[in-house]
Amino acid sequence: MFRRFAPVLLGTAVLGLTPLAAQEQPVPRSAGTPYAARNLPDRVVLTPAADPTTGMAVAWRTDTAQKASEAQLAVAVDGPTLEEKAVTVTGAPGTPKDSANGPALYHQVRFEGLTPDTVYAYRLKGSAGWGEWRQFHTAATEAEPFRFLYLGDIQNGILTYASRVIRQAFHGHGGIELVLLAGDIAAQRDDLDHDDEWGEFGEAGGYNWGIVPQLPATGNHEYVDVIRPDGSESRKLGPYWPLQFALPDNGAPGAKATTYYVDYQGVRFIVLDGTSAIDLGTMKQQTAWLDETLASSSAKWNVVLFHQPVFTCARPEDISEVKTAWKPVFESRKVDLVLQGHDHCYSRLTSEAGREVSAQKRADGAVQGPVYLVSVTGSKMYGLNDRAPNQPDRVAEATELYQVIDVDGDQISFRTYTASGKLYDGFELERRADGNHLTEIDEPVIAERTCHGSVGPDGGTCVARAK
Repeated sequence: MFRRFAPVLLGTAVLGLTPLAAQEQPVPRSAGTPYAARNLPDRVVLTPAADPTTGMAVAWRTDTAQKASEAQLAVAVDGPTLEEKAVTVTGAPGTPKDSANGPALYHQVRFEGLTPDTVYAYRLKGSAGWGEWRQFHTAATEAEPFRFLYLGDIQNGILTYASRVIRQAFHGHGGIELVLLAGDIAAQRDDLDHDDEWGEFGEAGGYNWGIVPQLPATGNHEYVDVIRPDGSESRKLGPYWPLQFALPDNGAPGAKATTYYVDYQGVRFIVLDGTSAIDLGTMKQQTAWLDETLASSSAKWNVVLFHQPVFTCARPEDISEVKTAWKPVFESRKVDLVLQGHDHCYSRLTSEAGREVSAQKRADGAVQGPVYLVSVTGSKMYGLNDRAPNQPDRVAEATELYQVIDVDGDQISFRTYTASGKLYDGFELERRADGNHLTEIDEPVIAERTCHGSVGPDGGTCVARAK
């Protein structure tokens, strides 16, 4: 049913301003300091162009001896002769960055003018020579079936805990062609050196980050706190984001570095920045851009990705700024999936009126509006709020999760799995003449996972704290 399933499938070429460090629970640390830049490329991250049928981009890091940003690119062949027809592609000289792990240079190269639906191989230059060949697959021009992975906040215990969830997703489910990250990829606060965290992120995903294109959204932890001259607090985008991700330049005015859209085989993916909208005054620009980008979409499906959720599963109240500005646009423009993070719990919500109303509407054959998802991949957990037992269709607490979504013509199949690969939730969206219709999956899922007092769903301590 799916066009390609091998892992190597994969060519331009916040809320408020309360100091966040005080809110965080202790973070597991990796042993040692293994993240000094070396003489071969590391932290390799592949990202798509706005049109991934003809373009891809790659970002990586080296030691300071490798000044030039150089890659070699070739159409993949089946013998060890890739270099014979490879072309050299260059980018701007590496950008220097100092950290507790020492100095490094960050590089980016864009691959343009590629052939659709084609396997390419590329390798990157370090001061000791060329690294290994990696492969990616350009998107097809038609709306062919494909699979993507959606991950909530990674943020805490990135290598200690979140890595096993990421690796289980790739190990248990072949054919993943895109990875969507719902923000707070790293904690980027005072409990770990930021470079350590981004090093852990690179190690947690390993070679997958360099062969499967990523669509990241910023969370509040992608920003760092700054003090204005008058003593008030504000935020600015942290230094690692623009170094680590080479993203399309088609986003909202005022938030070009963190908003963008990508069209992939019949799906328009739109990425917003809730922190910039709420705290830095770009809500109006992003909302207008969102509406325009949805209005111009000719894709069969529209998926929106951002960090702060419309409907929260942990916080006492919904995030009013996001809900007021973006929910009406999602509904009027008939967005299909809204993928979010921030709450460190799981929620699948299909009706604000609650799960019973939603179930009755489905039984009566009503059209389904946007489906709102919140999920978490890392180790920091928040307790469920008072609405969680009745409003969302399915929730989880103190549980690390990943989501696998299959797109095939008029159908989207959505599955949520636990860290150990157990099926936890799922649904089918079917596009009919009158709109979307949602069906719960007819597959066995494990029992709902919540804490009972101080006891967590695995029988140990409940690690979910009240928000």
